[in-house]
Amino acid sequence: MFFGKLLPRESNYFEMFNQHADRIVEAAQAFSKLVANYSDPVLRQKYNEDVDSAERAADRVTHEVNKSIHLTFITPIDREQIHSLINTMDDIADLIQDSAETMALYDVHHMTEDITRLTDLSVKCCERVRDAVGMLAKIADPATAAAALKTCEEIDQLESDADRVMRSAMSKLFREEPDVREVIKLKAIYELLETITDKCEDVANVIEGIILENS
Repeated sequence: MFFGKLLPRESNYFEMFNQHADRIVEAAQAFSKLVANYSDPVLRQKYNEDVDSAERAADRVTHEVNKSIHLTFITPIDREQIHSLINTMDDIADLIQDSAETMALYDVHHMTEDITRLTDLSVKCCERVRDAVGMLAKIADPATAAAALKTCEEIDQLESDADRVMRSAMSKLFREEPDVREVIKLKAIYELLETITDKCEDVANVIEGIILENS
């Protein structure tokens, strides 16, 4: 009995997941505004800073979750699932920040239609991730579990859409862009943006596994 009193109580992992998902969406939306206002240096800097701020906040949540795993005796879902989910989610935030930083480091001067399309798909994917994560606490309810799985399917479809956009963008880039430096820059940006949707799909796969094992 005394030993039981010494054990840390269950942390609110689902709330921390929700906090992290909110930061992912904040980063994605700030990045979208950066792309939309790229020609304005002042706004570009502002939205770059907003992306960085959201990514750092997401890192803090990730650290708290990983720390809590080692301190909590009983967790609501499998520890490996908690670890996999929060760290894969953090990869999304990191990739959004990487995309913004790469644009600055490569001195990209203008946005293309394909960057805008991939950015829009990335934002939608991140929003669906937030929706799916928000349902995890109630997956014991069959209707909620079904809705979460449906949202994961939507993420998979968005990732497929992004993959098609990237293939088309690459084809057009190598056919039409005469400047090799621009090809290198834009290829890197396209790949990073498509990888954001890949990571969202990875999160969806983790969530699907959690639902199937725990609902």
